[in-house]
Amino acid sequence: MNTTTLPKRAATHRTTPRIPPGMHTVTPHLVCAGAAAAIEFYKKAFGAAEVSRVAGPDGRIWNAQIKIGDSHLMLVDEFPEMGSRGPRALGGTAVTIHLYVDDADVTFAQAVRSGCTVRMPLADMFWGDRYGLLDDPFGHSWSVATHQRDVCEDELAVAMQQVVAHGGCGSSSS
Repeated sequence: MNTTTLPKRAATHRTTPRIPPGMHTVTPHLVCAGAAAAIEFYKKAFGAAEVSRVAGPDGRIWNAQIKIGDSHLMLVDEFPEMGSRGPRALGGTAVTIHLYVDDADVTFAQAVRSGCTVRMPLADMFWGDRYGLLDDPFGHSWSVATHQRDVCEDELAVAMQQVVAHGGCGSSSS
């Protein structure tokens, strides 16, 4: 444990918010091989709007922001010289970006037409969502869902036991 004592900062009267307006506490920050192309892809696949873009002298994107629905995502190009690599360079991703939408079928089909690969087709799931999984051309994983119904804890527990008994995750029969 580092026991170095940092100097105390002088009290200031802040007028700048600690979290910028429109941002949430947690914001995904994607590393993409070809961030400019990824931005254009996310516009086409998910209806993203570009908020900002800062490119360095070599043309690589140092920081960009897009907005999908009410949520921001940050994107950068790969900078392997600084240890920043995208999922393709790392052999995959352990993260799935979850996207709630008004109509999962429309968004899912749009994403597939744009170039996403279906990993799990849309289905009505036991937890109450219409849900499916996609991989984008940049190696990022996306889940697309529309919430259809609330499921009480008892119903969820029974449904989970049935799914496990049948060897996996499946659609509900209701």
